[in-house]
Amino acid sequence: MNGASKITTEHRSRSAVVYVRQSTLMQVREHGESTARQYGLSAVAIELGWTAEQILVVDADLGVSGRFGSERDGFRELISRVCLGEVGAIFGLEVSRLARSSAEFARLLELARLTDTLLIDGDGVYDLGDVNDRLLLGLKGSMSEAELHLPAGRLHGAKLAAAHRGELRAKLAVGFVYDLDGQVVIDPDEQVRTAVQDLFAEFARTGSAFGVVKAFAETGRLFPQRAYGGAWAGQLKWGKLGHYRVLQALKNPAYAGAYTYGRSYDKRRVQPDGTVRSARRTRARDEWTVLIQDHHEG
Repeated sequence: MNGASKITTEHRSRSAVVYVRQSTLMQVREHGESTARQYGLSAVAIELGWTAEQILVVDADLGVSGRFGSERDGFRELISRVCLGEVGAIFGLEVSRLARSSAEFARLLELARLTDTLLIDGDGVYDLGDVNDRLLLGLKGSMSEAELHLPAGRLHGAKLAAAHRGELRAKLAVGFVYDLDGQVVIDPDEQVRTAVQDLFAEFARTGSAFGVVKAFAETGRLFPQRAYGGAWAGQLKWGKLGHYRVLQALKNPAYAGAYTYGRSYDKRRVQPDGTVRSARRTRARDEWTVLIQDHHEG
């Protein structure tokens, strides 16, 4: 292996950590070869002089995105052990992908430098005390982070173009379906159609969402909801009409025949403990990305 001479007796006296990670659960399910190769790094550590008892496999982050290190229990454990000086080397298929954030990766490199911890992957052994190794890994880390944004930017651009044409398909409100040509049409199921019409009729009569809920409850009427994901994906389920469901329907521009995109966005906040939390926020109507009136029958 390139740079094996950088491994000293001091490094071998400490632990060898094999960090195992894949970004999504789908990757874990469908790309088992990558997982097997990562676990196989334990054998590489033994070949380089560590004993089996010294090798620690950290795999708590399988199926967890590498974008935010603070959200990964395994990455936090890795950082903690490096800080305590317990780690002689960190093994990964590509050590530049240990963190997909430049800030997280730079932090790991600095801690590895301070504690004389080596980073080892298929390309060789990196000693962070060596300025050339530090520059090389820093460059690789920046390229790894860019990999997240370039494909995502292209995909987002394609989605946005389709949305401006009113052709980007999304989950439809109950009462609408896509026809064979991909156009939004009113659900041909008369029971579904009647339930939606009744909701708006009761609101016109009572003037309040609570009035609609009460009217449905008094007559024993149920309201449909289409399931997304899981075993019931795409199927209609009927249940009692709640206040929140009424408000959703009353505020949904699709029922007025409008096509919209970008009515809400994700807002991230960093918590005091360093974790990143996302919350959905709605935009004012004049800030919607796309609004096409009379896109389909209301």
